[in-house]
Amino acid sequence: MVGLTCCACLQARPPPGPTCVATTVDTPFFHGDRARLGWNAEETTLTPPAVASSAFGELWSSPQLDAVTIAGRAYAPHLYATPLYVDDVALGAGRRAGLAIVATTSGFAYAIGTGIGCGAAVPGRGQIVWRAQLGTPIIAPFDGNLPLGVLSTPAVDVDAGRVYVVAADAQRGWQAFALDLASGAVLPGWPVVLDEVSLGAVNTNGPALFEGPLVQSQRSALNLSPDGSLLYVPFGAYFDGGGGWLAVIDTRAPNVASAFSGAPSMEHFANAGVWGSGGPALSADGTVWVTTGNSPPASKALPHVWGNSMLAFAPPLVLAGSYNPWDFCQMEDYDSDLGGGAPLVVPDLDAGATATPHLLAFGGKQGNVYLLDRDHLPGGTDRRPACSTDPSSDRSLLPPAPQPQFGTRGPLNVFGPYSEQFASGDYAKSRTSAAFFRGRDGTNYLYVAGTTKAAVDSELSVPPCLARLRIVTAPGQPAYLAVDARESQLSFLNPGPPEISSNGARDAIVWILDENAKRTAFLTGPDPPRPILYAVDAETMTLLWKSAWGQLEVGGKYNHVTIAHGLVLVGTDRLRAFGVRP
Repeated sequence: MVGLTCCACLQARPPPGPTCVATTVDTPFFHGDRARLGWNAEETTLTPPAVASSAFGELWSSPQLDAVTIAGRAYAPHLYATPLYVDDVALGAGRRAGLAIVATTSGFAYAIGTGIGCGAAVPGRGQIVWRAQLGTPIIAPFDGNLPLGVLSTPAVDVDAGRVYVVAADAQRGWQAFALDLASGAVLPGWPVVLDEVSLGAVNTNGPALFEGPLVQSQRSALNLSPDGSLLYVPFGAYFDGGGGWLAVIDTRAPNVASAFSGAPSMEHFANAGVWGSGGPALSADGTVWVTTGNSPPASKALPHVWGNSMLAFAPPLVLAGSYNPWDFCQMEDYDSDLGGGAPLVVPDLDAGATATPHLLAFGGKQGNVYLLDRDHLPGGTDRRPACSTDPSSDRSLLPPAPQPQFGTRGPLNVFGPYSEQFASGDYAKSRTSAAFFRGRDGTNYLYVAGTTKAAVDSELSVPPCLARLRIVTAPGQPAYLAVDARESQLSFLNPGPPEISSNGARDAIVWILDENAKRTAFLTGPDPPRPILYAVDAETMTLLWKSAWGQLEVGGKYNHVTIAHGLVLVGTDRLRAFGVRP
C-alpha cells in the first residue's frame, strides 16, 4: 500500500456529499505493493468494533460482468484476479475518481467506479467506467472448467497511467496488454505476444518449450520494476513437455526483453513453474524473488533445473542466488511443491536487533513456512544441492528448538499433520502468500492461512486454518519464525492470502476470502461453490464477521480482498463493496 499526501474527496457512503481525506491509498499490485506485504496501514473506518457491529455489511455492487459464449455455451465471468484500486484518476472534464481495476476469465478488463472522487459527475458506486475485451478465450478444464481469459492479477503503473494485463486468445495465445488507466484504450505498440518464438529467442536457461494456453498457465500475478520499465510475467505448465517461465517485457519499447525457463525441456516434463497466485515479489533494489513448482523426479542432479526452488534474479533477469528445501527431492516425488505459495519481502529490520535484517518469507503445500536471509542465499546459480533426508540440514533460518514433526531442527510447520506423501491436490496444507504486520511495540508478524487436516491421509479441513507468526530477533543472532497465536474455530477449504487493514499499528483486522470448496472443485455446473469472506481480529484472533453462505457469487481461486477508504472490495462475477453503513 502506498500512502501519499494529497487532497482527495471521499464519497464512499450516501449523501451528505463528499468528504475530503488527507491521503491517497493506492493498491496497484497483488497484495498491495511490489513486495507483496498484504497490509493497508491507512484504514481508519474499519475498526474491530465497527466490523463486529450490525452496521457492517454490503454497501453496493457492480452489475454482473460480461459473460462469454464458446462453442454455443455461455460462461459466466469469474475473478481469479484480485481487484486493484487507484485513487485520484483524472477522467477529464475536471473529474478525478477512485477506480477499481478488475479482470475476468471471460477475457475482459474493467475500471469500476467506487463513489470516491472529486468534481462533477464522479462515476457512481459500481458503475463501469470502461471495459476492454482482450481476446476470445478457450476453455481450461484444469482451472475450474472455465474460459481461460485472464487468471492473473494485473499490475498498474500509477505514475504512467497504465494498466498491464495478460490474457489468452484462442488464436494468438498469450498476449500482454498495456491499457490507458483513464480510458481502457490499448496503447500503441501493444499487445506483446508471448510465445515460443519471442521467449525462446531471449531464454537464458534453455532450450525449453513454451506452448499455448492449454499447456502454459498464466495464473500468477504480474509485477513491475521500481522504475516501471520492466513487466514480469510468470507461467506454469500443466502437461508433459511444458515448462515454467518468467518473462520480462520492456514496457518502453514493447517487446520480450528476457526470459528464464524453470528447466530445459526434457523428454517427458520440464515444468518448475511459477504457480503461486502472488507471483514474483520485488525488493526496493529491483531484485526479483519467485518460488517454483515441481520438476521431474529424474532431473534431481541435472544442471539448470530449478524445480522446488526459491530463485533470486538481479534485474532484468540474471539468476543471482537460490534456495531449496532439504527435502525437495521427496517433494518432487509426491507433487508437494514449493510453488504453491509466493514470496513476501519482509520490510527491513533494525540491524541492531538481529544479524539478519533483510528477510524473505514464503510457504508451500506441506504447510511449512520458510524464512531466508536475503543477503546470504544458501544456493548457487548452476544447479540444486544434493538431496537430503535430514531436516536439520535445511539452509533456511531455522527455529533453534527441535520441531515436533521431525524430532530435530527443521523448518516451521504451521498447518499439519506434516507429510511428504500427502501434500498435493486436496491434501495440500497451504497455497497462499503471507501478510506482514508490525505491532505497536515494533514486533514483526506474519499472518498465514491454510488448511490443517484431520489426519495425515485426510482431505478434511479442521481448525486451525489461520495463524500469526512472530519474527523472533536477538542482537547478533539470525532471526527465525515462531507460532505466536492461532485462530481455533474456523475451517477453510481453499483460502486466498490474508489481507490486513489497520490504522497504523492499531485496529488490525485480517481478511480472508475462502473459495469454500476443495482445490479440485469445478466452478461451473448446477451447484458451484460460493465463497465466504471472513474478518478476524488480528490481536485476539477471534472472528469479527463473516458473510452468509450464498451472499457472494461464484468467484475464482486464490484471490483476496482489496481495502481502501473503508471499502472492502470483493471480486466474484462482479465487484462487491462491504463497509460500515451509516
